[in-house]
Amino acid sequence: MSDLSSFPVTARWPAKHPDRLQLYSFPTPNGVKVSIALEEIGLPYEAHMINILKNETWTADFLSINPNGKIPAILDPNGPGGKPLALFESGAILLYLAEKTGKLIPADPALRYETIQWVFFQMGGIGPMFGQLGFFYKFAGKDIADKRPLERYRDESRRLLGVLDTRLEGRKWVMGDEFTIADISMLGWVRTLKVFYEAGELLGMDNLRNAMRWLDEGLARPAVQRGLEIPPRP
Repeated sequence: MSDLSSFPVTARWPAKHPDRLQLYSFPTPNGVKVSIALEEIGLPYEAHMINILKNETWTADFLSINPNGKIPAILDPNGPGGKPLALFESGAILLYLAEKTGKLIPADPALRYETIQWVFFQMGGIGPMFGQLGFFYKFAGKDIADKRPLERYRDESRRLLGVLDTRLEGRKWVMGDEFTIADISMLGWVRTLKVFYEAGELLGMDNLRNAMRWLDEGLARPAVQRGLEIPPRP
């Protein structure tokens, strides 16, 4: 049996199955990337709900695994060389899981890097911009009298959606016929724009035929449906 006792996070969130990959997360657009990937891959894991609504990411136990204080993070008892590996940042975790299992990423080196570039596109553009749009459109930022921040993030979100829509012209998934970590990185964020932020009309999302078809087909995947609910909200 794997010994994870040297990792302080396991004191706060004990592992019932220490031989399995441990996921520390919450069902946000970033959090569900990892649970969806794990469900798609079929790798055994144990999910721990880190309640961001109660600021549990800022506890010493969680900060020991992610000093940036954000979900998701993982602890793999069977990391490289058979040694435990703790990892944070959703994009890094997606790449790690894909390379660990040989799934959700093309074997061809050129296609592999092409997939990674789209994950970086999500990490550097879609995530930050869509999140800011949500703040200024749905949450506290909507009450700010100066609407220039909202307009800025609205316009940039429209542009990014347009990039995705253009990429999907003639393709089933971002990389063609193969569902990859590139799709997983973006699905939760595009879903959140439309369903949670309710910004579909603001962004003209119904006019993005390719992206909306991709979203519907992605959300119809059983593993995606399961991953969106892991770990369950409190």
